[in-house]
Amino acid sequence: MSKINVAIIGVGNCASSFVQGVHYYQEADESADIPGLMHVNLGGYHTSDINFTAAFDIDQNKVGKDLSEAIYAPPNNTYKFTEVPYMSVPVHRGMTHDGIGKYLSDVVRKAPGTTSDVAGILRETETHIVVNYLPVGSEEATRWYVEQVLQAGCAFVNCIPVFIARNEGYWRKRFEESNLPIIGDDIKSQVGATSSIAF
Repeated sequence: MSKINVAIIGVGNCASSFVQGVHYYQEADESADIPGLMHVNLGGYHTSDINFTAAFDIDQNKVGKDLSEAIYAPPNNTYKFTEVPYMSVPVHRGMTHDGIGKYLSDVVRKAPGTTSDVAGILRETETHIVVNYLPVGSEEATRWYVEQVLQAGCAFVNCIPVFIARNEGYWRKRFEESNLPIIGDDIKSQVGATSSIAF
């Protein structure tokens, strides 16, 4: 596998930092100690080996746009620290469920249309890993997406504190039975879910 195909659920501020960071560190020196990166090379893969293949959101400012544009769309307000070229990765209409909390309900407007075929898109784009950046508290939405991830046969990185990887009796067992990796439940709980670039 020469590239790691990655899809993003929730194109918010953390996703913006992640996408920008991957492009910012495209030519990072593997032998150097680089602030902002834990590992330039992890398991034989360089940061530049991350290839974004799909993205899902429900905000009308993001759905239908290229990922390179959506990461800067309001209400996102993450500092722009690099230019991200056009990626040919459209942001698809995702599932809402409880993905809009009370603090976002006044600023997020749902895009029209029906929920995209998430599992189908993940398969078509040959996505290997799905990263969950839904707003904290999105319990039902996260579980719904996990079902799509399992159907598509992808690994799952859960960056929010919803118990999926830690649920030994159900979710973890299903990933193990499918021989799929799962990690997270607030990817770096020591410092919080907003530690976006943990490569």
